[in-house]
Amino acid sequence: MTSHTTVVPLRQPDEIEDPLTAVLRSGARRLLVQAVEAEAEAFLAEMKGERLPDGRERVVRHGQGPERLVQTGIGPVAIRRVKVRDRGAEEGSERIRFTSALLPRWARRTWSLDALLPILYLRGVSMGDFQEALAALLGKEAPNLSPAVIARLREEWQADHARWQRRDLSARRYVYLWADGVYLQARMEPQAECMLVLIGATPEGKKELVGFQVGLRESAQSWRELLVDLKARGLAMAPELATGDGALGFWKALEEVFPPTRHQRCWVHKTVNVMDKLPKSVQPAAKADLREIWQAPDRATAEAAITTFAAKYAAKYEKAVTCLTKDREALLTFHDFPAEHWDHLRTSNPIESVFATVRHRTVRTKGALSQDTARLMVFKLVMAAAKTWRRLKGENQLPKVIGGVTLNRPKFAGGSSP
Repeated sequence: MTSHTTVVPLRQPDEIEDPLTAVLRSGARRLLVQAVEAEAEAFLAEMKGERLPDGRERVVRHGQGPERLVQTGIGPVAIRRVKVRDRGAEEGSERIRFTSALLPRWARRTWSLDALLPILYLRGVSMGDFQEALAALLGKEAPNLSPAVIARLREEWQADHARWQRRDLSARRYVYLWADGVYLQARMEPQAECMLVLIGATPEGKKELVGFQVGLRESAQSWRELLVDLKARGLAMAPELATGDGALGFWKALEEVFPPTRHQRCWVHKTVNVMDKLPKSVQPAAKADLREIWQAPDRATAEAAITTFAAKYAAKYEKAVTCLTKDREALLTFHDFPAEHWDHLRTSNPIESVFATVRHRTVRTKGALSQDTARLMVFKLVMAAAKTWRRLKGENQLPKVIGGVTLNRPKFAGGSSP
């Protein structure tokens, strides 16, 4: 019997109807289903050659797993996992398994959400307020992100960070190294401390986070502790070249721990330092003159441009000229390496570009995160960003660098202005 009522349900004040989000979720679900199906079909096609003794296909489809909700940036999306059966495993052979790269077996969140949670921490959202914040971002029906789950996730992050800090480096080598001390707007105390960061380039041209700890930017002791720890865990081969700001305590520590490594001063930092010693009216012309130096096609042209700069500005702005010329050799070291790598080696941009995003996502608020919490949250953000880091240009030249070949090419290696 059907009941009739004249009562019209009213939308609650905290409920928001968003047809666009509903459409996006529906479309995302269809796309995800299609992608996972295509992934499974490709796997089955690859396994076509695997046969049972009676000639039947060994690997076949076996239905779908139960529906689950995966948290995404537009809220929860319902999806089923494709199941594949290995009929040959019943006869004692090793089981063939299908694992979706798009939808791992136990996945409940996308990588973007793994980055979102540390961001909320750094913005001052306490663990108890996470559910309310996530409900506003993902919708009230967002499950799997309760305070208890968030607390468990934080413990997992701490374990990940501890494992990373203890990882064996005996099989690792880094051709190039970039160093910087990065101050964040996150709530850290004492404020004199910052994140000491090392990023390295492998012989295959990949960039990796090598070292990461809280310390004093200008302290040789802080950098020494970081470098000694890396060496103690097996990093025996000295990098060929390190790039960083001249004000870092890193350089003194590097000479002690990895004396063969050559030094390259960052042109971005150097340009800023020289500009600080010039009046604003002179800065545009001086910046163009500095650009002529670091973008010179060869060392001889760069040396001549430095001489011209000194002759042009020394009479009135001696401090600016001294700031440039005191690091003359270290500013031009990159010329001894492949021209394809100059864009990477002239500046510490590999670090700056990563932490620009982290800085943008953090704000200064009242109170202070502990050093451990701030380091942990920033570590998670950097590791999320590392998934998208680009390889070095001219990676085929890296074996020559490792072999000690000095390449001095008289050609222009363009790049963006610092």
